[in-house]
Amino acid sequence: MLNRPIRRVLAAPFHRSNKTIMDRQAKDAPLDIAIVGCGIIGTVLALGLLKRDINVRIYDQAQSLREIGAGIAFTANARKCMSMIDHRIVDCVTAVATANGDPENPNNNMQFIDGFTHDPDDPTADDMTGKTLYKLCAGPRGFEGCHRAQFLDAVTELIPEGVNHLSKRVEEVVDDPNGGPVTLTFGDGTTATADAVIGCDGIKSRIRQLILGPDNPASYPHYTHKIAFRGLVPMAQATAQLGDYRARNQHMYGGPSAHVLHFPVAKQALMNVVAFVTDPADWPLDLAMSQPATKGEVAAAFASWGPTVRSIIDLLPPELDKWGVFDAWDHPAPTYARGRVCVAGDAAHAAAPHHGAGAGIGVEDALALCALLEGVQRSVRGQGARKETVLKVAFLAYTAVRRERSQWLVRSSREAGEIYEWNDPVCGADMAKGHEEIKRRSHKIWYFDIEGMLDELKMEYSRRLVPEL
Repeated sequence: MLNRPIRRVLAAPFHRSNKTIMDRQAKDAPLDIAIVGCGIIGTVLALGLLKRDINVRIYDQAQSLREIGAGIAFTANARKCMSMIDHRIVDCVTAVATANGDPENPNNNMQFIDGFTHDPDDPTADDMTGKTLYKLCAGPRGFEGCHRAQFLDAVTELIPEGVNHLSKRVEEVVDDPNGGPVTLTFGDGTTATADAVIGCDGIKSRIRQLILGPDNPASYPHYTHKIAFRGLVPMAQATAQLGDYRARNQHMYGGPSAHVLHFPVAKQALMNVVAFVTDPADWPLDLAMSQPATKGEVAAAFASWGPTVRSIIDLLPPELDKWGVFDAWDHPAPTYARGRVCVAGDAAHAAAPHHGAGAGIGVEDALALCALLEGVQRSVRGQGARKETVLKVAFLAYTAVRRERSQWLVRSSREAGEIYEWNDPVCGADMAKGHEEIKRRSHKIWYFDIEGMLDELKMEYSRRLVPEL
């Protein structure tokens, strides 16, 4: 709760005591929420809560604001959620997003093609002629790439001064069972208090560990046995090698136990390339998820592929990054909350990137939490509800409504990777079957009933709240 000075009351109307007035001031004070993690989801959530007259402080262990990774895309449903959180967030997407294809006539398709099959006796021949290019329309502006760091920079500029607190690594969170504030203890020995804590601290979330327990395998992400090699290519080089259409439009190339994705970012100044390779080895959790790599490693993995894919790999810089792909599918979190502490985004349901929807689902979480906490504030102010009680109710409702869809995404993202890599037991190497299966799954993500989610949240909150009032 804010440490606002309470003015001395000389003559309380109707002979109310000072304690009564202080209780009224406490009830009318805004909620005070601590967010752990100042990445995309934490920042978007903070903007939504601030817009709803809820006090927010963000704590992050980093010494400076930064976002890892290269490309990210938001489809129409994610942008609609953003507009309902704070319309300025959509403006941030527009400011940094890159049109797919011709900016005057954008191509809204995700595109899939066989990148492996070719004539081995003529390794330099055109291997794309005669192949089907499968297209999946994502709707108006449905596939626009952003550079993660540019988008985070844009939304962070909207955060008021004094909200972000860096170099604050959370060690413990204690939820006072007697209704006092939740206390956060940081690695530097300092503490902070809040009415509730929301962990948006990513795939290795400390808050998830505190909710589920250190011995619970669901407290930690697990290796999917996929490596992602990432690189950015100057668009001039990409168009010279691939032609204008291929370089400036998203393409995904399928093949055995690997696949390659590229799409334009940075207002088409760069082509973002991600090459996924199946890895039978282990990747220890204590090893950083990003490791240095060389183009030679990627080239070796795709040496038997068609000339188009090999030419894309040849565009990569000599040194690049490789990422171990982790997710939360092997051991899904059984709950997203305990008491007045909850998790959102990757901290709750980290997914492999094969649907390109992890951030979008996290934005849905942020909208859900904004709606619920706005309802909590109304309950406290209008109905005299106990703040600590209704916060717990809100987080229970959040888990009840959000868990099924978000965990489905975790599973489907893992399975989509196998479809792209011809390992799915039904689709195999049949790209037509694979395209139809990806279409079915993508539509479930894109055509989500946002208003229905908000109605369900309201119903769950109200149903659980009545016995508590």
